[in-house]
Amino acid sequence: MQKMENEKTDFPVKLELRIDWAELDLFGHVNNVMFFKYAQAARVNYWEQIGLYQHFRASDEGPMVAAVNCQFRKPLFYPGTVTIYSRMKEIGNTSFRLQHQMVADSGALCAEVEDAIVMYDFKKE
Repeated sequence: MQKMENEKTDFPVKLELRIDWAELDLFGHVNNVMFFKYAQAARVNYWEQIGLYQHFRASDEGPMVAAVNCQFRKPLFYPGTVTIYSRMKEIGNTSFRLQHQMVADSGALCAEVEDAIVMYDFKKE
């Protein structure tokens, strides 16, 4: 079983979420759709932690998700928590990529998610 370290220094932002009963599917594990919800929470948490959220709120420009890719590794179960480690993977001219690793209470890597984000001028469009 692949395990993660307790604190990941290469993923500077961490978010811990409680797994809710309502997030389970008929097979008793967290439904795959929830991983995208967790990624959304981690994305916003990342922006808040590094100070970008406040910048986006004060500007006519902001981030828009262009794509999300999730590689499922292991199931998550209730009761428990999922810890999401986030980092900036790449910064381009018109976009950037965030990377998230989702880790179960056991330390098992459950999913790796990558967000492609583009900047959008809400006033122009």
